[in-house]
Amino acid sequence: MTTQPPRKLKPKDFATDQDVRWCPGCGDYAILAGVQRSLAQQGIPPEKIAFISGIGCSSRFPYYMATYGFHTIHGRAPAFATGLKIVQPDMQVWVITGDGDALSIGGNHFIHLLRRNVDVNLLLFNNRIYGLTKGQYSPTSEVGKVTKSSPLGSIDAPFKPLQLAIGANAGFLARVIDVDAKVMSEVTAAASAYRGTSFVEVLQNCNIFNDGAWEDIAAKHVRAAATVHVQHDQPMIFGTEKNKGVRLVGLTPQVFTIGEDGLTAADAWVHDAYDPDLTRALVLARMEGPELPTVVGVLRQVERPVFETEVRAQAAAAGTGSASDLQALLVGRRSWTVD
Repeated sequence: MTTQPPRKLKPKDFATDQDVRWCPGCGDYAILAGVQRSLAQQGIPPEKIAFISGIGCSSRFPYYMATYGFHTIHGRAPAFATGLKIVQPDMQVWVITGDGDALSIGGNHFIHLLRRNVDVNLLLFNNRIYGLTKGQYSPTSEVGKVTKSSPLGSIDAPFKPLQLAIGANAGFLARVIDVDAKVMSEVTAAASAYRGTSFVEVLQNCNIFNDGAWEDIAAKHVRAAATVHVQHDQPMIFGTEKNKGVRLVGLTPQVFTIGEDGLTAADAWVHDAYDPDLTRALVLARMEGPELPTVVGVLRQVERPVFETEVRAQAAAAGTGSASDLQALLVGRRSWTVD
């Protein structure tokens, strides 16, 4: 018996015949292209993949993927994805959501998906605004943000998605910029290979209602100096000339210039993505400008028990009992029969 060679796939194999209906210039186009390109490189057949979304601009994603898909209700995509993964554990399942969908009405579903460690890949498009409903402030909008729903400026302290995920003990944490194709490909490949919930925050631009949401770190002319791309077992070196490093003094990250004050590249913090302790992952997640570079790449990738595996094992063990065992459980010890 001969085995068939793996199917060679192209990004267009994951594209549907639907017109992509996002605003011209939206960062979602770059994310869609990046995901299609990454899946093609991995060679996973479309029929083995499902995309599930909630409500919002990002949640139109399943229409544009030639895979299984389900456009569900506001904030509840994690619940649908959990159910699918339990009954179809061999499917690769992606949850597509936004900062409003995931962190407002879907906040509880988001944190419980992470703590349970269901084997799904969650992409959160963070544009710091409600785009579909035309520009209200969102759970990630910065303090002072003037919008239609906060004309005097938002007074809400924003959620920091990666920090919230760390609080739920997420095993896989990553961040990418929508237009950074190289890091997008690297991160989505690592996310899909991870057994458990992989959480990826995508810094995405809404050029209609919040244009320039991340311009201080995402613009091409500042990105090298404003971000540091972390990779396992590699020193944190960044800058347009790769002459800056991040070192850890106690638990405080500090930027230094290589060659000054007797410091060399060897003094840079070497990233350990497999560190079981959450402390350093939290330090990375909290790094932001202007004093520190924003971290992109895979921050954390540690093994944890996988939810659907545990569920199916528990169900199998329960199924070994007899019908009389079930009846005894239902009736209990204190019961009586009425004639």
